[in-house]
Amino acid sequence: MSAEPIMEPVMTPMDPIDLLSAIEEASPMPIRPEYIEGVAIVPPFPDDDHNDGTGELYYQFRAAGFRLVGFGNGYRAAHPDGRTMALVGPDFYVRRRRPTDLDQAYLAAHGGWYPIDMLALVGEVTSTNHKTDTGPKFRTYAAAGVPVYVLIDRHSKTAHCYTDPILPGDDPTEAYYDTDTKVTLGDPLTLPAPYPTLDTAPFLGD
Repeated sequence: MSAEPIMEPVMTPMDPIDLLSAIEEASPMPIRPEYIEGVAIVPPFPDDDHNDGTGELYYQFRAAGFRLVGFGNGYRAAHPDGRTMALVGPDFYVRRRRPTDLDQAYLAAHGGWYPIDMLALVGEVTSTNHKTDTGPKFRTYAAAGVPVYVLIDRHSKTAHCYTDPILPGDDPTEAYYDTDTKVTLGDPLTLPAPYPTLDTAPFLGD
C-alpha cells in the first residue's frame, strides 16, 4: 500500500495496552496497532512483495533448523518501573523458548502481548513506513535488549544485521545497536552464530 502509517501521540495516562485495544475495536477493518516511543501507530497493510520476501526469510530459518522462528505475535517491552515502554509486532522473530505457563500468564495479564524477553532475534521488512523500522523500532529493540535485529530496508535497498544493543542511560530513545553488518539487497547477509546466512535475493524484484 502507498498509504502512510497512522500515528497518534499518547497524551493521556491510559495504559497503552488499553489504548490500542480501543483503536482495534473502533476500526472497521482488522488492524494490529503498535505503541512505540509514546506514539500509537497503525501500520499500513504490507504489499505482496513484502509478504513474499518475509515468507522466504522465515523458510530460510526453518530450513536451518530453527523451529522457534515465527510471526504474528505481539510483544511488550517495559520500563524498569513496570510501565509499558513499547508494544510491537515484528514481521518475523526467533524466540528463546516456546511460551511457558508464566509467559501465558503474562499474556493474559497484558492484553494479549507476550514479554519481549522471549525474543532472541527480531526482523522487519520495510513498507511505506520505513522510517519507523529504521528509527523508533531500531531504538526500541535496542532498548529492550533484543540481541539481534535483522532489517530489510527496501527503501535504501540494503539489508542489515544489527547486534550489540546499548542503552546508555535511562532514556530508551537514546538506545542503539553498536554493530551494523550491512549488505546490498541481493547479497548474502551474515548473521551471528548459530543463525544462517540469509539470502536477500528474493527482495530484488521490489
